[in-house]
Amino acid sequence: ATETSTLTVISVPTVAYLGSFTYLQLAIGYLIGRVVVAFVLLPKYFAGNLVSAYEFLGQRFGAGLQGTASVTFLITRLLADGLRLFATAIPVKVMLAAFGVDLAYWQIVLVLAVLTVIYTYLGGIKAVVWVDAIQMVVYIGGAIVAAVVLVGQLPSDWFTTALEAGKFQLLDFTSSIVTDQYAFLTAVLGGAVFAMASHGADQLMVQRLLACRNVRDSQKALIASGFVVALQFALFLLIGTMLWSFFRGAAPAELGMASKDELFPTFIVNDLPPGLSGLLIAGILAAAMSTLASSLNSLSTSTVSDLYQRLAKRKLDDAAVLRMGKLWTLVWAVVFVVFASMFSSTDNPVVEVGLSIASYTYGALLGAFLLGLLVKRARQVDATIAFCATIAVVLVFVFWVQFPDGEGGESSLAFPWYTPLGVIVTLVVGGLLSLRHPATEPEVEHADKS
Repeated sequence: ATETSTLTVISVPTVAYLGSFTYLQLAIGYLIGRVVVAFVLLPKYFAGNLVSAYEFLGQRFGAGLQGTASVTFLITRLLADGLRLFATAIPVKVMLAAFGVDLAYWQIVLVLAVLTVIYTYLGGIKAVVWVDAIQMVVYIGGAIVAAVVLVGQLPSDWFTTALEAGKFQLLDFTSSIVTDQYAFLTAVLGGAVFAMASHGADQLMVQRLLACRNVRDSQKALIASGFVVALQFALFLLIGTMLWSFFRGAAPAELGMASKDELFPTFIVNDLPPGLSGLLIAGILAAAMSTLASSLNSLSTSTVSDLYQRLAKRKLDDAAVLRMGKLWTLVWAVVFVVFASMFSSTDNPVVEVGLSIASYTYGALLGAFLLGLLVKRARQVDATIAFCATIAVVLVFVFWVQFPDGEGGESSLAFPWYTPLGVIVTLVVGGLLSLRHPATEPEVEHADKS
């Protein structure tokens, strides 16, 4: 549920509508990456009795890199989920307007944030996990109901027609592996490394795994959820293919839609019975709140554990940590609302940048973890320089480097490659810098490990 935002519910059907099932190749990569995290990183976390993914970096390299990684996580999460929260308001506004309710984007954002903060503040991680689970039932149940209703409104030969049109194509071995995100190698390899970063180096997901009773439970949850996510993607892709048959393959613009992602919301509002429309709208809101709740909880945890206690240079007792965690939950909620409310147009390109911005920093985060595990000579200064250099290199590739797209034009590097690129840069730069140190130099011990 944490991994699924409103954009998954709305945009994955659009992917299938405009293309095919090749999106599922990413899910294959995600599963491979989860297995690696389950057996390589999780035992390290549980052995260290950690509450933050970045505490491992603190124990291995020092407080400086732990703080750097934590700040990077805070900024990345704010950009990605702040803009995701705004993007949630877009289809909600469209759907509410259809029912005669006219709210501004900032009003929708504020209501969502206030409702989410209430249970996040009062119940902490336990409330977030349980409410997320309930919300997942709502949006998956709503999607299944929508699929059933769709089947009843489609011609009897819709499946055969879609199959002949290539809408159910799963593997793509012909597209450019450099610029096409759904080329087989790009999606599987890039997806695997992305999942290693998102589930092994991002506090949003690592926090979930550390909340399990023991490392074995955590491993089972991580790997099993990979299969659940793949089935979930398949469900939304199927809905997108059914919508393609329902709208007879017409382009969204031809249907009077301002955005491609209005396909599913338009069907929900105009073609579902009132009660079912409400269920689907609730599902979309539930997906948004599950993402926001997870972000608030992980941001407050990382702020207190990785930054506040380090800067204060004193160990707080559990009661004080809890009080500070609640306070920072409120602070981050305000920041999210202010940040998301700064945008008022669906045409702002920064929304698209923000939704994939995690890929820009994941390589540096995962690379730092692997540098600590694989390069014994590496010290804090090596890792910090490599970390900063990696983010700079990836941003150069994102915004300024173009590659031939195989169709006579040029395009940016496919986003699944950003994380592997970052990992390679971190390991190369950090590894080369570490050669300055003698192989026999002992690892640094920190006073706060006692």
